[in-house]
Amino acid sequence: MKAFYKKRFALTDEGAGNLVKATWASFLVYCAGMLPVLILMFLADDVLLNHTRSTGFYIGFCVATLIALYASLSVEYDKLYSTTYEESANLRIRTAEDISKLPLSYFSKHNLSDISQTIMSDIEGIEHAMSHSIPKIGGMALFFPLISAMMLAGNVKMGLAVIVPSLLSFLFIPISKRVQEREHTKYYDILRKNSELFQETIEMQQEIKSFNLADDMRSHLYRKMDESEKVHLKSESLTLWVMSISMLFSFVGLAVVIISGIKLIAIGEINTLYLIGYLLAAIKIKDVIDSSKESMMEIFYLTPKINRLNEFKEQPLQEGDDIELKHVDIELKDVRFAYDGDRPILNGVSFTANQGEVTALVGASGSGKTSILRLISRLYDYDGGHILIDGKDMKGISTKSLFEKTSIVFQDVTLFNTSILENIRIGRKDASDEEVKRAAELAHCTDFIEKLDRGYDTVVGENGAELSGGERQRLSIARAFLKDAPILILDEIAASLDVDNEKKIQASLNRLIKDKTVIIISHRLKSIENVDKIVVLNDGKVESLGSHRDLLEHSATYRNLIEKTKMAEAFVY
Repeated sequence: MKAFYKKRFALTDEGAGNLVKATWASFLVYCAGMLPVLILMFLADDVLLNHTRSTGFYIGFCVATLIALYASLSVEYDKLYSTTYEESANLRIRTAEDISKLPLSYFSKHNLSDISQTIMSDIEGIEHAMSHSIPKIGGMALFFPLISAMMLAGNVKMGLAVIVPSLLSFLFIPISKRVQEREHTKYYDILRKNSELFQETIEMQQEIKSFNLADDMRSHLYRKMDESEKVHLKSESLTLWVMSISMLFSFVGLAVVIISGIKLIAIGEINTLYLIGYLLAAIKIKDVIDSSKESMMEIFYLTPKINRLNEFKEQPLQEGDDIELKHVDIELKDVRFAYDGDRPILNGVSFTANQGEVTALVGASGSGKTSILRLISRLYDYDGGHILIDGKDMKGISTKSLFEKTSIVFQDVTLFNTSILENIRIGRKDASDEEVKRAAELAHCTDFIEKLDRGYDTVVGENGAELSGGERQRLSIARAFLKDAPILILDEIAASLDVDNEKKIQASLNRLIKDKTVIIISHRLKSIENVDKIVVLNDGKVESLGSHRDLLEHSATYRNLIEKTKMAEAFVY
């Protein structure tokens, strides 16, 4: 049972074990719930057959029943709620850990609102089912065979009169499982798309308002919500029909028991007491099965959510061993890569970036420069060829080992909604405040930080909304100074900087890059003329490589880039 729960509902070992305990607790509650039926049977026996039981007997039986119900309900409450809510927390933590291990390529193909919905909404749905539905179904699966065997032992015909309609009533639910899950999945997917649309609309408010698209976007959102409600109504209508037909069988079952009992009394096979007993049992079983039907429907509703959670666990991870990298020369050998598998970005790239040197990547937009940086930092894995660091294939090195040795400054800077101090400290979490402030000085951040009301304690807002693009860029560079890793990757770090700040940071970088493997992308070709090696990329391949002087003589692509740069600098509005 534990293995089934773990696999079927994407639970942890501890959660599946607690769910088994909750199932047995529900079983005990069902059993204890039959004790009041026995009391009524004893009363009917006394009235119909003139048997006499003392008042003390009934008082003792009622007290024992109350104690049994209280004990079983207390145990069930603890197992249903306390332990399952703990599992909800564990499930969120485990899902977050699974997500943290995924390669960046996964996030480029999935919307972030979809992922956050999985952690919050989907797990909340599983949490509710664990505390209200799954153990009830399991308890019923244990209780029904037991009570059925007891009724068949009393009288086979009356037992069948109770069992067969009850089974037909319940089995109609799982028979419609496939159709229900298909409709629920369709509605689930539409809700996710709507959630992504709402997030996009919120994030793009500046563009929507500046291009006067508010009315169009509002109409589009209303139309999408109307479409989703149509699918929702269809899904709920199906559920209504399934439940209605099933409930009809439940009420027919009571009629079958009464009619069968009357016929058996007429031929003298049973007495009135038997009819009353089986009728009371049928009513009790009807209540148990009716509640189980609702629980089963909720479980069907969970299917797309559970599949979404399992998707995280089934994603291929970036494996590798923890290795101490001593020399950080980076060698690319015939590297091939495509983001979507169909459109190649890199077609056999080969070059070496040596430690203690600065290697610059240049080329037209779309030539593969940023893709190379992402592969070298193992944010993505290449499809073919080899990337060697310290003579070892990168795919055999854990991301932990690589990230410890790598500092990355990308063109698009991401900041957390916390203080400036803590945003820089991300570069090295154990750094002191003094070390953080020193890194900020090297990145020339102090001039704008000191103007802020709270200085380094200023909260920057979501993704640094309170700062300018150049200020965010300088904080990102400060992180790299703080980390001081032997591999330094710089992607258009001057894109958001003014000329004055760019010169200051270049002066600081000259100290930072000493004895490091530095790979840089810059569209300002003037800034990379003195680097050790320039790799010219064209259409996903290395067209040529060498120094600035060599490339001017031998590379038509490089000369063309230089000419276009001069034309852009000379352009006047």
